[in-house]
Amino acid sequence: MQANRLSRNGMIGLCCPSHVASMEQYNPIISAIRQLGYSVKLGENFTRDTYGYAASAEECAEDVNALVADDAVQMILFGGGEGAVETLPLIDYENIRRHPKLFSSYSDGTSILNAIYAQTGLVTYYGAGAGVFSDLRHYDYTQFCSHFVEGYSVEQFSSDSEWKTLRGGVCEGALIGGYASLFGLMLSNEYFRYDKDEKYLLFLEDHERFSKVGAVSTYLSFISQSAFMRNVIGLIFGHYAVDVPEDLLRCLERFGERHDIPVVYTDDFGHGTRHAIFPIGMTAALDTEKRALAFG
Repeated sequence: MQANRLSRNGMIGLCCPSHVASMEQYNPIISAIRQLGYSVKLGENFTRDTYGYAASAEECAEDVNALVADDAVQMILFGGGEGAVETLPLIDYENIRRHPKLFSSYSDGTSILNAIYAQTGLVTYYGAGAGVFSDLRHYDYTQFCSHFVEGYSVEQFSSDSEWKTLRGGVCEGALIGGYASLFGLMLSNEYFRYDKDEKYLLFLEDHERFSKVGAVSTYLSFISQSAFMRNVIGLIFGHYAVDVPEDLLRCLERFGERHDIPVVYTDDFGHGTRHAIFPIGMTAALDTEKRALAFG
């Protein structure tokens, strides 16, 4: 199931389940969105700091559910931080099925995006949070338009960096993934489930600011040793550092060899300067030798 695309004068809803929003931070973001022709609606609890690091789970879920229920809202954007997973039991998934929206986030948004896809079958989008509008670069804008805006389409992934093929091969499956540690944790979460008859093309990312290579190896090992790994047919790993360590590349290469799957590294998405978008649940075909990704 896919939501309708964003109309030229459509409304974008902003909520904040992963950090405390300040209007000083978000006013330029809201202004940039409006300059593109869209209207903005904020969740009622957008700036609440009930938990200190975020609004309460109930307040965050209230905002998500209210934006879903508002027929004028076509898209819901939220950024990263910590704590979004606490909202999962409180989200009204049935109403999302009745009123599908474009959901886009990244980083800590991994939990909500994957839960919505798992619970409803709605394609959600990883890679673009509200923060991309604070410094909207051409590549990010073209990614936003191609996936979300009425009148655009995307069949081939558009790259803005040189891909590193770590293990060659061709595969096709439903895209799924996100921030490496959180996706690994989601595999044991009751709000995440997967089809054991489906093949999945896994995309993951992490950054040197948050995780050393050994930590990334740990997250990959938990995924590797899960039952879910039987359904994984390829891996795309996103930006880790400006100068990517050879240790990380060898770690990813071992992952591919262990499971006999193709693996590629790219700087096109993650916690860097590029924010390519990956539709969670959409079928895609990867050819690591040609460094090509096609959306089905």
